[in-house]
Amino acid sequence: MSLPHAILTALLEKPSSGLELTRRFDRSIGYFWSATHQQIYRELGRLEADGHIRALPTAQPARGQRKSYEVLEAGRAELARWTAASQDPKPYRDALLLRLRAAAVVGGTGIEPDLRRHLDLHQRQLAEYEAIEKRDFPPGRDTPQDRLQHLVLRAGIDLETFWTQWLSHALTEFTHLGDLDGSDDLPGPDDSDDVADPDGHDGPDGTM
Repeated sequence: MSLPHAILTALLEKPSSGLELTRRFDRSIGYFWSATHQQIYRELGRLEADGHIRALPTAQPARGQRKSYEVLEAGRAELARWTAASQDPKPYRDALLLRLRAAAVVGGTGIEPDLRRHLDLHQRQLAEYEAIEKRDFPPGRDTPQDRLQHLVLRAGIDLETFWTQWLSHALTEFTHLGDLDGSDDLPGPDDSDDVADPDGHDGPDGTM
């Protein structure tokens, strides 16, 4: 469960109200860990009940006034514990790759326009990340905090660069595939000579 730790991180960077946290998730943390307004407020209540954060006192409490929160020592300790804990990579799931695998056996009619749409979305996200990098990490910003935050942003830039390059390659492949429409030219269940060997190993095309 990483949402409470994302909130603790954000509050250690800057004490904030629930609304301010929501805005910060929309424009920064949300790029790699998204959360709705309701989820953030619900988690703030849990963190406060657990003694990890507290609402900052106000000079003149008023009905409906936004509460700003800060992290208590117990919350800092919990974030440090979670940060240092070992975690395995999560199994990767991507519907687009599965759809391409399916297209190999049922035909790819209609999938090429969606590949172009995905390429456009990733190109826009890459441009946004690069603009953030230029704005927030100019030459000379070299503190340990700056370098680690920049490293997170670089992960986003590198991932979007990968997807734009891969999608461009995929679209080039489609121009050479011709009419992938699920016709009889596609290999069927009986065309097994080069799918797997008698020992049950994967075929030469790397399929599983």
